[in-house]
Amino acid sequence: MQTNPTPPYNSLVAVGDSFTEGMSDLLPDGSYRGWADLLAGRMAAAAPGFRYANLAVRGKLIGQIVDEQVEVAAAMGADVITLVGGLNDTLRPKCDMGRVRGLLTEAVERLAPACKQLVLMRSPGRRGPVLERFRPRMEELFAVVDELAERHGALVVDLYGAPSLADPRLWDVDRLHLTPEGHRRVAEAVWQTLGYDPEDTEWRTPLPATLPPGWGARRVADVRFARQHLLPWIGRRLTGRSSGDGLPPKRPDLLPYQDPTA
Repeated sequence: MQTNPTPPYNSLVAVGDSFTEGMSDLLPDGSYRGWADLLAGRMAAAAPGFRYANLAVRGKLIGQIVDEQVEVAAAMGADVITLVGGLNDTLRPKCDMGRVRGLLTEAVERLAPACKQLVLMRSPGRRGPVLERFRPRMEELFAVVDELAERHGALVVDLYGAPSLADPRLWDVDRLHLTPEGHRRVAEAVWQTLGYDPEDTEWRTPLPATLPPGWGARRVADVRFARQHLLPWIGRRLTGRSSGDGLPPKRPDLLPYQDPTA
């Protein structure tokens, strides 16, 4: 069976927030890997001398991404740029969606001409009462992503519509970030969207069904989640602080890819 030719991509720059930084795909040294690192590893295996930069920093709003990452990424001249941003804005108590639209448009207009292929995403969204409140904003954001992609020739990876990524078992205990298996599936989704031959044709398929935890176990997990994650997250939202304040990007320069686990 004849396979498709390998896409001619020799470099990748990832732009965004915690989702692209790789939380909660934790490595033994305390750093994060995530879907973008996994994708870069695959692309590097197909292209000797492949270069990779990851400018994403947890907690960043779309305005910060535009101010701190977009121009840097555009100047690198990479073949592929991924941009995922704006979701943190939609989760704030007050969110000006008109401003989010304008900033995302600014980012796409700057990045699309600066690379061979810009990749945008409809971010995954797990089920749960906390996110239900913000779902209309999220879906408005994804409509903007679709419009911009069509206008500027960007690819869109639809993670929001993937049944597997709505499964709570693919989300970490903080209920905001994917598990390592979740990140692996995202890497596969982007890999296929870029035109590479699939390694996992079933990445959208949900995990096999298991018995749900009992009422007591769920209540204990809910209390732990609220104390350790939800209340600190709400506190940061109300005070305008971010988990990424003062943190630098983990891969700020477009350099030959190195496996973070090696």
